[in-house]
Amino acid sequence: MASIDKRISDSGEISYKVRVRLKGYPTQTATFKRLTDAKRWAQQTEAAIREGRHFKTSEAKKHTLGDLIDRYTRDVLPTKPKSQKKQESQLEWWKDKLGAYTLADVTPALISECRDELLKGTTYRGTVRSSATVVRYLAALSHAMGVAVKEWQWIEQNPVSNVRKPSESRGRVRFLDKEERARLLEECNKSSSSYLYPIVVLAISTGMRQGEILNLRWKDIDLKRNRLVLHETKNNERRAVPIVGLAHDVLTELSKVRRIDSTLVFPSRDASRPVDIRKPWESVIVAAKIEDFRFHDLRHTAASYLAMNGATLAEIAEVLGHKTLQMVKRYAHLSEAHTSSVVERMNRSIFS
Repeated sequence: MASIDKRISDSGEISYKVRVRLKGYPTQTATFKRLTDAKRWAQQTEAAIREGRHFKTSEAKKHTLGDLIDRYTRDVLPTKPKSQKKQESQLEWWKDKLGAYTLADVTPALISECRDELLKGTTYRGTVRSSATVVRYLAALSHAMGVAVKEWQWIEQNPVSNVRKPSESRGRVRFLDKEERARLLEECNKSSSSYLYPIVVLAISTGMRQGEILNLRWKDIDLKRNRLVLHETKNNERRAVPIVGLAHDVLTELSKVRRIDSTLVFPSRDASRPVDIRKPWESVIVAAKIEDFRFHDLRHTAASYLAMNGATLAEIAEVLGHKTLQMVKRYAHLSEAHTSSVVERMNRSIFS
């Protein structure tokens, strides 16, 4: 029940102190200058407590977005080691923009303004920030907000869920043509880094990601069975990768001169970390006169070659380690000849 006490200060000012007491809940108090405000607050607070809404609202007014991000960064991000560094920087951006706001004041409209600011901004390279990157920023904030809803009960609902996400492009498909591939491999052979050539060959042959290649260990490679096993992948599932042809040859040669002070296939000088190929890679790209090409495009190159050689989208997804076909649909147009032959065989079978 609610009780209201009228108070008169030494200066003659009148105020009304409200107490709301309900069994099983802590007493709630507030002070108002007008009796009508005091009665309204008492009714609303009592109703909110009975319906289980009051304390969630109180938490939202008690904590700022900065508090939420600090706790999430401390307690949750360490459980996501693969994305920890990137999400930490993304959440730091949100904290810089909205960290001072209480959670009750972080509305979809406020987040939308920040989304638009992200879309108009530039990256550290000076390029316009892509829609896909903005979606990742929103996803990082959304997950933190989701934890605050489900586990901490700081807020009743996730405001990011009501924010429209910018449309992402269909995905980049940049792959090496025959002449570019020849020039690239030739320059890799001349590189100051002895590891660059086998790394690039592996990337083209298998479609493995750069991190997957650089973190390879000899114990995970079985040259007799022509395969290797990736234990740490982006989707947290082990993946067996066939090693055949040139990829098998370069790994076989490398195994003959492997360093005994490291378990890594491509160790750096101090043997404890993988080799850094950023500068050698940038140099060979310039020397080979290949424009608009990144290391990750070697993965697209492998997928494109698979499509052009008759692999189905399901087979490409299995090789690349994708859980769904959505990510490999960008290569569908490259396998049109294969698709046509399948349809032709079906028609010939049923209509001949």
